[in-house]
Amino acid sequence: MARKNLLEGLTETPESAGAPNYPMRGAGRSLVRSLDELAKQAEKFLEGEAVVDLNPELVEASFVKDRLSEDDEAFRALVEAIRARGQDTPILVRPHSKIDGHYQVVFGHRRLRAARELGRNVRAVVKAIDDRTHVIAQGQENSARADLTFIERALFANRLEELGYDREVISTALAANAASVSKMMSVMERLPQEVVQAIGPAPGVGRERWVELSLLAGRSANAADVAKVLEGDNFHQLPSDKRFGALYAALNKSARPVKKTTAARKMTWQPLDKAVQAEMKNDGKAFSLSMKARNAGRFGEFLSTRLDALYEQFLAEEGKQGD
Repeated sequence: MARKNLLEGLTETPESAGAPNYPMRGAGRSLVRSLDELAKQAEKFLEGEAVVDLNPELVEASFVKDRLSEDDEAFRALVEAIRARGQDTPILVRPHSKIDGHYQVVFGHRRLRAARELGRNVRAVVKAIDDRTHVIAQGQENSARADLTFIERALFANRLEELGYDREVISTALAANAASVSKMMSVMERLPQEVVQAIGPAPGVGRERWVELSLLAGRSANAADVAKVLEGDNFHQLPSDKRFGALYAALNKSARPVKKTTAARKMTWQPLDKAVQAEMKNDGKAFSLSMKARNAGRFGEFLSTRLDALYEQFLAEEGKQGD
């Protein structure tokens, strides 16, 4: 199957200068299948365009932020690489809509920061594109380099939605299907912004653990514990991954060791017709149930076919208590 050009129609045409077409419909059909193809789509914005040298002080940040950490080891390595051999790849900017002679970075903001720090011009392609094309290009270029963490991608998606973009645009910008975007949004709905900012990008933490943390931190009953961890003396001195781990451990009560009891508790139960006799034992780590009498076998079979429903009811009741 021929590769589909995700950005086809997004670039400026003579007939609609300054107002790029946006013909894509159906996010699922538009999603790229590999990072290699995604990189090629982002590179199409730079193909055949003149590269100019710009004063970095004339280039403003993107109107939507996509990172939680600005100064890390990867950025320091980039600065040293540009210092040693120059800037290999130009950034993409567009003319600023409100300030004459100024520009706004679409992608390549780390290269822009590195040039500013080194006191040299930044190599750039200048292209007139609209806001929607801007966020798609920004998101796809970041996804192509695969250096945004899950929570940064989720935060980017949330910011796009707050700016009024629909899920199709968000899915295309992040090269993510509808289910993945929904999971990102659900995490951001449950997690307060200040918690995300306090933890940071957490590069070693994947989607599922963020989902788990959002479920824990989203409970009103855990609000005091969340605040206590975030206000701890050493919390902000920890690396981002460890900040995540500290909060997760404080909230994940099921991971805490169960206190040992001296002896197992024994309980008995019998209905009025005395057709079943049940004996239960619970030592905190194990629970056993045994039954005898005339209806024991049939009642046991009845229970076994309803364990899924009973367990869901148990979780629902636990959730109510947690809230």
